[in-house]
Amino acid sequence: MSSTGGLTRRRGAGGGAAAKGDDENEGSRSATPAGGPRDSGRAAETSYTGGENGHKIAFDPRDMADNEERNKQPKLTLMEEVLLMGLKDKQGYLSFWNDNISYALRGCIVIELAFRGRVSMQRDSSRRRFPLADRVIEVIDDTLTGEVLLDEALKMMKSSEKMSVSSWIDLMSGETWNLMKIGYQLKQVRERLAKGLVDKGILRTEKRNFLLFDMATHPVADGGAKDEIRRRVRNVLTNRTVVLPPSQFLPEDTGFRYIRTISMICAAYAANVLENALATLGHEARERAFSQVDELLAEYSQWPFGKRAGGAQGIGANLGQVIAHEVNAAKDKELQLEVVAACLSVFTRLDSLL
Repeated sequence: MSSTGGLTRRRGAGGGAAAKGDDENEGSRSATPAGGPRDSGRAAETSYTGGENGHKIAFDPRDMADNEERNKQPKLTLMEEVLLMGLKDKQGYLSFWNDNISYALRGCIVIELAFRGRVSMQRDSSRRRFPLADRVIEVIDDTLTGEVLLDEALKMMKSSEKMSVSSWIDLMSGETWNLMKIGYQLKQVRERLAKGLVDKGILRTEKRNFLLFDMATHPVADGGAKDEIRRRVRNVLTNRTVVLPPSQFLPEDTGFRYIRTISMICAAYAANVLENALATLGHEARERAFSQVDELLAEYSQWPFGKRAGGAQGIGANLGQVIAHEVNAAKDKELQLEVVAACLSVFTRLDSLL
């Protein structure tokens, strides 16, 4: 855990084990619910709105607030974007020669919970004595997100003792010798993410024969989502001035649009699937893009985020300014962004952890 070696760059087909393998056991662990929403201690509130024939329709204002929050979230989670980037479009499964993606997806779960305001660093000034990845995180809002994997992880964190970022990623990946904590492993993450993308209309389900057995695969049904991710990745890694136009997958009112995109790119790099988004670039442009990711990972795996005057060949020269604007506009969420930086610092040493 103390090693700080950089990522070993394997630029092959990208992706990890088969979609259903995920070096995980069958079945999914059910977490015990840890309390209700943030307002569970209050009596239920009821409001009424006018309906047809003069009848009143009752509704809970908290439900309206939850729906409003979900509408501001991007259509795809970080985990789904990374998985989608690694999937073979027509075959519908991930490449078999990668060990990194399972661990990276668990890190994305923690990052996504931080972006959604569910977890943050524990507010303790003494935490600065420890490396980012070893600082303790806590649940600050146990309202469910509506995303199954996020909610399962959130319930675990709420009901468990407080632990560090690296400890949570280890436990959710099954990387522990402590038999008392082996139940924290999130199982069948890739298959569950793929099924979620099927529900969202991005993938479809097919059955393929692999010599001795049949396996469900998930080819791309809506190529627009993957194309948008590829464009966003190339935008950040090849342009001198980075502008992220709003889309249905990254609406304009999404919080931390640029920090979220950088996190996605760094996670895809750690998961060894980034090559798939850069396949159309020439050799030199691809090498410059990978150099840019190295710089991004170094700058945003620390807190406060590193200063930059433009990356390799002046790529992304405006990123420092737009990131500073996002951070300054959310001073009350710095402890959440610290969690993001901590997860990226885990990604920098991912290869030595596995």
